[in-house]
Amino acid sequence: MTEPDALSAAGSRPTRLERVITDAGAEIAILTFAHGPLNLFDRAMFDAVIADIADLTARPPRAVLLRAEGKVVSGGVDVHVFDGLTVEQGTALWQSLFAQIGHPLEALPCPVVFAAHGLTLTAAFEIALACDIVVAGPKAKFGLVETVVGLTPSMGGPQRLAERAGSGRARELVMTADLYDAATMHEWGVVNYVHEDVDGAARSLVARLADGPTRAHAATKEIVSAWRSGGVAHADSITPETSGALFATADLQGAVRSFLDVGPGHATYTGE
Repeated sequence: MTEPDALSAAGSRPTRLERVITDAGAEIAILTFAHGPLNLFDRAMFDAVIADIADLTARPPRAVLLRAEGKVVSGGVDVHVFDGLTVEQGTALWQSLFAQIGHPLEALPCPVVFAAHGLTLTAAFEIALACDIVVAGPKAKFGLVETVVGLTPSMGGPQRLAERAGSGRARELVMTADLYDAATMHEWGVVNYVHEDVDGAARSLVARLADGPTRAHAATKEIVSAWRSGGVAHADSITPETSGALFATADLQGAVRSFLDVGPGHATYTGE
């Protein structure tokens, strides 16, 4: 998925990765899909997202926002990506997308927020499900519609949807290939917030999270990840060491002293 000519084939780069600083001095990364009117995931789009996530992994900010330009978040995957693939090539494709997009995105040691303002299909929806928090506009619609080409979603969507909404809902959404609105996704627990100004709300949330105790957020993600892979007992087994390590951080030490000196809500965090 990373041939050198893949990006040039699409002309301009299909994504944009920006790093900005909050008023409190925390670094935020904003990854924007900007690939024509449908933001289709063709080879160039996949390659660009892979490169951007590699950049974020190499230099993690204190929070990440994924968003899109245009009328839709994404109309899905360009079906040319699947044309003529052998079993071995199809298997390798999914393995590479897990290894280079889904898993490293989930492993980022900071909060990751996805903003969906409009139609969000297939790969984009699966990427959203790999994020920590999903913010949607009231007109957003979501779908895993791979059955239209005889596929099942294979970037982690069904299982992550099952985690959030239950296995019955996951099977319904995938097998029917229907579109579901933001209110329904919120009711099911897939979307965390529905907001009229989705971009503004998401940016505000990301700034708030970036200004917080980044190492504690990373520990929260590690504990939840342990639960996902091994249940409550496994999460319990790693929590003492994971949480205990926070006592060596300047953020915890400073926040405890601030709490004792002036009360709650006055601590500032540097991410250290």
